[in-house]
Amino acid sequence: MASPTNHLSSESVQQTPRKKRILLLFAHPSMHRSEANRPLFHKAQDFDFVTAVDLYAEYPTFEINIEREQQRLLDHDVVIFQFPFYWYSTPSILKEWQDLVLEYNFAYGHNGTALHGKTFICAITAGGKEDAYRAQGYNHFTVRELLQPLEQTAILTGMHYLPPFALFASRSAVEQNRLARHL
Repeated sequence: MASPTNHLSSESVQQTPRKKRILLLFAHPSMHRSEANRPLFHKAQDFDFVTAVDLYAEYPTFEINIEREQQRLLDHDVVIFQFPFYWYSTPSILKEWQDLVLEYNFAYGHNGTALHGKTFICAITAGGKEDAYRAQGYNHFTVRELLQPLEQTAILTGMHYLPPFALFASRSAVEQNRLARHL
């Protein structure tokens, strides 16, 4: 007589969902002077599911290793750009990173599906107050509107775009104890 075999169905085995792997690309040209971005970046390094990369430290001459960066993208589920909001855009190294790493047929184009289904978000600090980033405010546009080139990049590359996380009036965030709740 044949012995019975154990068959495990997907219903009988409870799997623990794995944590999403996060790639945090940090771009601050003056990290030593940062009062808000630096502690946020250092806190992210406490989590084993986060790969936190300081682009200025890793690429001081802007010679970006395209293959390594593309592999990092492949290895992660969520991509975060963390940066101070300079002149309504990213610091220059993050733009260079995009220009080199997000290649045709890797990130976009007929065969460029490597980023499809990943999640993308910007985490920014801005010196101005939140009300300065409104249609009637000092800057005439919202942060979301000013970040539309990055939103379109996410759309073009097949990523899910999440609204940006923004810490406004960042120069006073430490004294006003507004930074601590994000650490």
